[in-house]
Order: sequence, then structure tokens, then C-alpha cells
Amino acid sequence: METNRVEAFSDGVLAIAITIMVLELKVPDTPDLHGLAEFLPTLLTYVLSFVYIGIYWTNHHHLMHLTQRIDGAALWANLNLLFWLSIVPFTTRWMDESSLAKLPVLVYGINLLAAAVSYTILQARLIRIQGAESRLARAIRNDAKGKWSMGLYVVGSAGAFLSPWVSVAAYVAVAAIWIVPDRRIERAVAAGDDGA
Repeated sequence: METNRVEAFSDGVLAIAITIMVLELKVPDTPDLHGLAEFLPTLLTYVLSFVYIGIYWTNHHHLMHLTQRIDGAALWANLNLLFWLSIVPFTTRWMDESSLAKLPVLVYGINLLAAAVSYTILQARLIRIQGAESRLARAIRNDAKGKWSMGLYVVGSAGAFLSPWVSVAAYVAVAAIWIVPDRRIERAVAAGDDGA
């Protein structure tokens, strides 16, 4: 199978997730700076989750650009990733509405960790289908950022029991690591576009 339908479906799911998050944003209670200040934590929580979904969208796009064919297992791996990303609006809202209580912050971290593991599974399946010497396999070889990310998610999730701010710092750190799309894949895509 080719990747067009997978990309289109994935784009749609991620667009809906972002739409759900923005629809859940409520305007401040009062039309002044005090109301805006009270709204700021909600806005920052939304921004963090928006950035995460954006990170997955850009990296998924690049991943699919280096993928010529997929199979049924890859479809299910992709659906697994989309499942975890589709519940980000729920865990975001719970974390925000609880004012960063320990359990919601922990669950948010587990949600992010599950998405990262799912992305790794999808990536591994796509590499297996394309072959060990494919452009995708060569681009991914050492996934240090992915390993660091999962480690930080574990630290962040466990840190919720010490302080939710430890968790939030870990989650923000992972987003900062990935805010620039995976350069290894970008280079491989550019090399392929140049005919290499």
C-alpha cells in the first residue's frame, strides 16, 4: 500500500485533536488583566499540548515522506499512535482543570510516553518494511533524541509525586528537544528530492 491515505487520515485526526483543544478554551471570567492572568495557566497548558501535536504532525509527515510502502501492521501501529494523540485534549484539560494536581500531571506524562513509544513502534515497523538499507533506516540509525525523550517522560511522570512542576519542566524539555523537526529525516528527504 502507498502512504497517501495514511497521511490524510493522520492529518485529519491531528487537526481534530487541535480543534477539540481550542474549542475547550474558555474566555477569561473578567475583561481585565486580572482575568487574563487567571487564564494564563490554561493558555500555557494548551500551548504545550498544541506544540506536542505539532511536533508529531511534522515528524510524522517527514517519516511518511521517506516511506514508499506500508502494510497492515504499519496501519495498526499508526492507529495506535493516533489513539494516544487523540486523548491529549482530555489529559490536557484534566491537568489544567485540576490546577496541576499530581494524578492528572502523571496521567498526562503517561499519555505523552505512550505516544512516544507508539511513534517508535511505527518507525521501527516502517523501517522493517522499507529495508535495513533504505533512506529511512539510514536516517534513523541512532535515535538518541527518541531515547532521551522517553527517559524524560518517565522522569516527568515519576516527578509528579514530588512536584508537578518537576513533571512540567520535563515535559517542556522534551518539547524543546523536538521543536525543530528531526534533522536526520529532513536531510534524507532533501537528499532524495535532489535525486540522491
